[in-house]
Amino acid sequence: MFKRLGALPLNLTQLAAFREVMLTGSVSAAAHNLNRTQPAISSSISSLEKELGLELFERRSGRLHPGPEAHYLMAEATEILTRVDNSKRTLKNLRDLQQGTISIVSMPGPSVFLLPDIIRHFVGLRRDIEVTLISRSSFQVFQLTSVQQFDLGLADVIMDDGAGSPLLHQEKYQFNCVCAVPAGSPLAARDTITATCLDGMPMAALRRAHPTNLATRAAFNTAGAWFNQRFEMQFYIPMFMLIEHGLACAIVDPMSAESYRIYRPENGGVVFKPFKPVVSGEIVLVTPAHRPASVLAKEFTNVVRQELTRIHALPE
Repeated sequence: MFKRLGALPLNLTQLAAFREVMLTGSVSAAAHNLNRTQPAISSSISSLEKELGLELFERRSGRLHPGPEAHYLMAEATEILTRVDNSKRTLKNLRDLQQGTISIVSMPGPSVFLLPDIIRHFVGLRRDIEVTLISRSSFQVFQLTSVQQFDLGLADVIMDDGAGSPLLHQEKYQFNCVCAVPAGSPLAARDTITATCLDGMPMAALRRAHPTNLATRAAFNTAGAWFNQRFEMQFYIPMFMLIEHGLACAIVDPMSAESYRIYRPENGGVVFKPFKPVVSGEIVLVTPAHRPASVLAKEFTNVVRQELTRIHALPE
């Protein structure tokens, strides 16, 4: 009977008035509950019956008595209005940053402690926010973000990074590296550590082709010091255990230093000091150019921006 209900020019006001009359049993109670006048409720019911071509109620002694068709429509109206209410609630939660999803792809370093810590603070008590965080190489970060699969990515600035690609928005952050030394080392007492201080000492570093490794070697060469790389690793976090045990020192980016402070907030065995000559680098925040960001993703990206700015502005 009502299979073609969706094709009829019904409106939510009519359905709400109808449902309230069915629930309360009277036009006056429905008008009170909906904060409308009785004539307005009666008019909604009459227009609904006219559009359906059915009498939903019998009028007896000034009261409305629902017929079988009204009981059927009640189930349909309740489902429709409930879905509308749920949609309104969901959209409100999305607007208020209480619900939604965030997808992040990052090079390994920030994905271990830094990004999880940012996520922890961001979601807080917002239990309906779902977050995806995966770790990939910088090249893969560019690839996955360019195909619009993730809301944002963090990567090293690499050659052939698609800088001119219309598929990506890129924001580059420059930083100066710091020197990580064992807390028990005499170097920990210095205000600044130079390449000469580290001449011939065992060092941990990223792969030899990485821009930071190349810049560090260049700084040592400039100072006439020997860069003795004993340990090579994919990212900085694993180096800190070696440094804690006095097996190496390292020239690291400030995000990795901040990551260490996050997971070793007290009594850490690694001390970070300014390093000269300056070894600088860049990290890039990438977002998809053709995937409109949700309100939630925009807000989270802003939080990441603020954190990157804060970390890179820390005193050396």
